[in-house]
Amino acid sequence: MTSSSAPAPASPGAPQSQGPLRRLTARAADEAHRVSSPLELLFDLCFVVAVAQAGVQLVHAVAGGHAGEGILYYAMVFFAIWWAWMNFTWFASAYDNDDVLYRVVTLVQIAGVLVLAAGVSRAFEQHDFLLVWVGYVIMRLAMVVEWLRAARSASGAERTTTLRYAGGVLLCQVGWLGLVVLPEPTRPWVYLVMVVAELCVPLYAERSNPTPWHPHHIAERYGLFTIIVLGETIAAATVAVKSGVQEHGALGEVLPIAAGGLLIVFSAWWIYFVVPIHGHLRSNRQSFLWGYGHYLIFASAAAVGAGLEVAVEQTVGKAHISTLSASAAVTLPTALYLLTVWLLHARHFKVGTAQQLVLPVTALLVICCTFLGDWAVFAAGIVSAAAVATGVTLTARMAAREQREAATAPAS
Repeated sequence: MTSSSAPAPASPGAPQSQGPLRRLTARAADEAHRVSSPLELLFDLCFVVAVAQAGVQLVHAVAGGHAGEGILYYAMVFFAIWWAWMNFTWFASAYDNDDVLYRVVTLVQIAGVLVLAAGVSRAFEQHDFLLVWVGYVIMRLAMVVEWLRAARSASGAERTTTLRYAGGVLLCQVGWLGLVVLPEPTRPWVYLVMVVAELCVPLYAERSNPTPWHPHHIAERYGLFTIIVLGETIAAATVAVKSGVQEHGALGEVLPIAAGGLLIVFSAWWIYFVVPIHGHLRSNRQSFLWGYGHYLIFASAAAVGAGLEVAVEQTVGKAHISTLSASAAVTLPTALYLLTVWLLHARHFKVGTAQQLVLPVTALLVICCTFLGDWAVFAAGIVSAAAVATGVTLTARMAAREQREAATAPAS
């Protein structure tokens, strides 16, 4: 007996789920209905574990009066997390075939980030990067395996691109060894040189033959990771507020921080997702700036959560820093987030001076809130929410004006 309806044909380049080992060939860049896979979602959630560990250590450093050193090590650790996540994301957008080996190698990368997360505290407290380096190497060598698989199935210019990626990633791992074997004073310089080297690998590899990444899929992947990071921010702030209320009975003192922090996170989500960015990602020229710039978006979003924890600890007397310093721990990353989202996202869709100025002016006002003492975080939240309301109002007015003009325009 035959089925009454035949199965729908697969999209060109789409993988067959749970299939045997297959060639790792490029997927179609215009593939229909391309969405994030369950494996990619698991990948993101496990990577946020490492983000959370970096945030915890940033809280300890800032609350202990070592903000400069804490920010430096936070930036270093966060780069390793973000860069490994980003490289996998763009590779998967172009080559994910979902076979057994692909899944296993991806799970190895997840194991690598968990090793990295285990070493974050030692990197901050003892300046020992061994575990961070081991975890990073595990992730990056797994990516080399994927690129070599792609090279085996490719030819011509595409094969050159995949081999350039594999070779570039391998060479960078040798350089990162300097964080482990060189004297401590030289490590920030090693970090700076290796960051530049890592950033140059995709620029060199894709110079003559870009990989066929999927714009809508990439935009969705970045959006989902933004949501998960913002969720981690809320979780961290919730734990801090709960501790302040249960252990110190400071409900009245921490309530403005909780309310302000919630408004900041809600506004951050709204501002990021108000525009359909995938239409802007038409070539590597646009996508490289957009993709690289998300380091600041992700890092600042996660730092907002750390800042809220610092603000709560300062309010209940656990952090021996000034109110100004505690307020800055929230307002500065918030302002950085707003400015970066405007630069990478919003400005491409804003029309007129008023709309373009909303986020830059909001970032400036958020910084000014730093000087409002105990109400700084709450004020920053109100300012962020006001930016959302202003943007919605301006957009609605422009739409109404366009409708009126269309209605009164003479028929052709």
